Amino acid sequence: MRKIGIIDLGTNTFNLLLAEVKEQDYSIFYKTKIAVKLGEGGITKGFIAEAPYKRGIEALTKYKAKLVVENITEFYAVATSAIRSANNGDLFVQEVKDSLGILINVIDGDTEADLIYQGVKQAIDLEDSPKLIIDIGGGSTEFIIANSEETFWRKSYKLGVARLLETFNPANPINIDDVAAIDNYLEDTLEEMLEMAEVYEVNSLIGSSGSFDTLAEMISCKNGDCEIWKKDTSYQFLMTDYNGIQRMISGSTLEQRLHMEGLVAMRADMIVISVVIVNYILNRLIIHDLRLSTYALKEGLIHTLLTKSHSWQKSSL
Repeated sequence: MRKIGIIDLGTNTFNLLLAEVKEQDYSIFYKTKIAVKLGEGGITKGFIAEAPYKRGIEALTKYKAKLVVENITEFYAVATSAIRSANNGDLFVQEVKDSLGILINVIDGDTEADLIYQGVKQAIDLEDSPKLIIDIGGGSTEFIIANSEETFWRKSYKLGVARLLETFNPANPINIDDVAAIDNYLEDTLEEMLEMAEVYEVNSLIGSSGSFDTLAEMISCKNGDCEIWKKDTSYQFLMTDYNGIQRMISGSTLEQRLHMEGLVAMRADMIVISVVIVNYILNRLIIHDLRLSTYALKEGLIHTLLTKSHSWQKSSL
């Protein structure tokens, strides 16, 4: 049995996942995340600003130290929207290679969407009917229409919460005009996705990763057990619970959200934008089945490495 590491360099967080591998099976024994907010101050201008650039290097330095402690000699690093769209993204990748020996695979939106799908279908039985999978990131949001056997359509949009927050700069708390402006932008941008969702008669929404994790944890805390959503690889949102928490988020100030149980500080500003996106999709497509997959890109990458031929760039200590 060997060990393998995955580093997911997202826009909001850098994630580390460590797993024990035997043939095509794996078991996760450690995972953590560090808030880097890589898009802060520069995402709409097309660059990584000095402070988040430094936070990113510091996070990867800590992750390399953990890999050394665990004696993991095989690991893969993947970068998504913030790095691939920044004009100094290549500089960041080169500095990480030169100073830490970590080789970063910068992936496009289609590859990101495929890895998310590969992760989600390990966590949830997607069955035969097409489902809409959404991964709301900081720099981009991936939309995938798929069932358990195949992907029918997928697309990555520059609709990350950090990007939209900086673009629209909503009031505190967000007001009706702000929501209307973002909704109109989503309507114009997501025309193709909406058409495809109707073609495939989508009536179920599965969210993966940060924003949906946060909503699940906030609801769990409100219901008396902050850990309950973590006990399985999927979580079913009751619409009454979701509606209650989204109203609380939408009606609150940033200062109030910083004290809400289950909401980590780094997401306190962006969770409002996440709620606007989710509300728009639920209402626009008339969806009443909302679920969370606790697996996403990281787990999808491990599955791909173990089950398919690939050309991923490996780092070795």
